[in-house]
Amino acid sequence: MTINSNNYLYKKVKQKGINPVHVAEVGVWHPETSNIYKFIQEGIKTTLIEPDPVSIAKIKSKFAGLSNVILHEAAACDFRGEIELCKRGSSTFVASLKSSPALINDGVNIETAEKFTAKAILFSDVDDGSIDLLSIDTEGSEWFVIKNMVSLPTVLSVETHGGAYINPYLDEILSWTKQKNYKIWFKDKSDTVFALNEKISITPMEKLCLLITNIFLKIRFLKKKASHF
Repeated sequence: MTINSNNYLYKKVKQKGINPVHVAEVGVWHPETSNIYKFIQEGIKTTLIEPDPVSIAKIKSKFAGLSNVILHEAAACDFRGEIELCKRGSSTFVASLKSSPALINDGVNIETAEKFTAKAILFSDVDDGSIDLLSIDTEGSEWFVIKNMVSLPTVLSVETHGGAYINPYLDEILSWTKQKNYKIWFKDKSDTVFALNEKISITPMEKLCLLITNIFLKIRFLKKKASHF
């Protein structure tokens, strides 16, 4: 998500009167930019998954001594073992992916990008079924988390777009959310936030805001695509 959008997600959730008891984030990067940072500060049970050693060190330093935070030093994939990841600024993505924000928007050269190897786990290995708010920002491999979920979170935030980038597994994500009775609540410049239909009512104003956001994103997408020619 964009800078300070973690506060926006928190505010939107609180405005709906939702009080999660277990929050989780896959792809944290830095503690202060965590999409669930405010919930962590409140002492809510938290599960974090992050593979980058530099980010892991920052997370451990920031949240040291917090009994509500559990950090898994791994990448959530669709298999167990080891996986090669690429790193560019705030983006850490699976090296074998054909599409990620860094590749599409920033023109990162996969051959010269900084690479490292991390432990690969299934999200089901750490999902105890009680997560009611989940944020996933894994630069193109979000579907690998969703397909292996045990929980059915009330709120599900997924990086799906940004500039000229469209998540390579968007069709699978949208099909899964529809099947599980989710609806799109709101979007920002990079994420789609889904809400479980029976838990959250979307107001007419929120629907209008989503429509306007979709128009803005389409214009931004077309401008970004045109700039690549």
